[in-house]
Amino acid sequence: MVRKLLERIAAPVRGLHQAAYLLAALTLASQALALLRDRTFAHLFGAGHTLDLYYAAFRVPDLVFALVSSLVSAYILIPRITGVSREEAGALLSQAASFLLVAGGALCLVLAVFMPHILFALYPGFANAPDASSFVFLARLLLIQPILLGLSGVLGSVTQVERQFFLFSLAPVFYNLGIIFGTVTLYPFFGLPGIGYGVILGAFGYVLTNVPSLSLAKVKVRLVVPRLSTIIPLVKDSVPRSLALGMDSFTLLFLTALAARLAAGSVSVFTLAGNLENVPLSLIGGSYAVAAFPALSKHAGEDRDAFTRVLSGSARHIILWSLVFLGLIVVLRAYIVRVILGTGAFDWGATRLTAALLAIIAVGLVAQGLVLLFSRALYAVKQSWRPFLYQLAGALFTAAVALMFVWMNSHTGFTAWLAGTFRVADVQGTLVLSLALAATLGEFFLASWSLIALKREAPGLARSLWRPLRDGVLAAFVAGGLAYAVLAGLGSIEALTRTAIVFYHGFLAGIVGIVAAAVTLYGLKNPEFADIVAALTRLIHARFPRASLLEPSADEPTQL
Repeated sequence: MVRKLLERIAAPVRGLHQAAYLLAALTLASQALALLRDRTFAHLFGAGHTLDLYYAAFRVPDLVFALVSSLVSAYILIPRITGVSREEAGALLSQAASFLLVAGGALCLVLAVFMPHILFALYPGFANAPDASSFVFLARLLLIQPILLGLSGVLGSVTQVERQFFLFSLAPVFYNLGIIFGTVTLYPFFGLPGIGYGVILGAFGYVLTNVPSLSLAKVKVRLVVPRLSTIIPLVKDSVPRSLALGMDSFTLLFLTALAARLAAGSVSVFTLAGNLENVPLSLIGGSYAVAAFPALSKHAGEDRDAFTRVLSGSARHIILWSLVFLGLIVVLRAYIVRVILGTGAFDWGATRLTAALLAIIAVGLVAQGLVLLFSRALYAVKQSWRPFLYQLAGALFTAAVALMFVWMNSHTGFTAWLAGTFRVADVQGTLVLSLALAATLGEFFLASWSLIALKREAPGLARSLWRPLRDGVLAAFVAGGLAYAVLAGLGSIEALTRTAIVFYHGFLAGIVGIVAAAVTLYGLKNPEFADIVAALTRLIHARFPRASLLEPSADEPTQL
């Protein structure tokens, strides 16, 4: 019975669009928990010192994950275990997992010893804080997380090869449940480290979600003594991707260190706005990138037309739906932030500043989604060094632009203009807006170079993206315009005095905007819109087949 239940849950999903939409639907559940997590943070701590410490403590462990755990990530392992026997797959995964535990564990122990020096060099303003010791302990505790998430990536390669995307999408759910548990239950007893304990519990849940896939595939992973003959080829191919991820984490670490030198709460609002933008990014760019990677790996070097078709189809959908979301986010940003975060200690000033940051970061939604997809395409065609070089250039570009904006604020009042544009000129701490703008410009820089890199591997890719770009911009303007009209009409009828009213106004405006975008795309005869309708129809029929009527038996009269 248990095995039948596992087989039902882990049923493979066929078809790019069906897989992407299933991933998006399941990602929505995990993102809902992530938003509940952030709402809990906002309610308890507000945009202030405590939450700044929590987010700042994450940056070094995140860098460790990018540089070490990704050396044996699923993106390197998937092409190697695709089509091989379960014994070969188990042997390779055992080597990878064992190497991660040994090498990663040793590095984390060294970092734990020097953690106070590292943290206070990055965040000198936190060195004399009353809870500085808790800050250091939390950062040390979080060093366990990259090892666990890296192990999950090793085991999760089987989950993705088997196309068991339901299980793949459950992992973040358990992760966020662990953090929420730590915040609500453990923080009152242990302070900041209590949240860290919750993070570790969630990371353990992340690992365990991959166990059913291993069981059904009969792939056995054991602790072994890592062999250099096996590990060196893995690490050699992984180094470029690890360095690329490291550049991304380094950029975020650099921006966080800059934000920590600004007004209190700058790290919090910058991170919370990024988390909100991560919801549509995960739903669109993340879902298509994950769903497309196995197919890209399969066709790379063998069938250029099929490779280009998969890449183009994924990129077109990312562009179209990211633009539609962008149009709604820009109009509804204050409503989104107020409903999700505007509670408890999170005051009105923090709400307005986070909304402005969300709008700026969301402008890069298309670019971020394409970067996720294009980097996987480059890995699939074995051009692993190019993403690193582009990420390095992007990191340097972002850092230079961020420093330039900070300098411009002192000499030209650039930030005052930016704050006035987003109607937050009377809010303190608006200098953080320039950091968000630098990050967004960096994403466009990176996406452009990645697209150029794929010119030979996917001929005609750039040309195929013009129509969804045009249709998406038009649909976004129509959706945003009608949503704004609805908000204006409702605002003249009922004042926004309660969260329920804010939610009702925003929800109704969002629905009208989505319907308007759908009608616009239907009128344009947009092929991506036709794809999503057809794929959703097939997915619904596959998951919820119509029950056939039972024929009456011969000895049972039919009752009319």
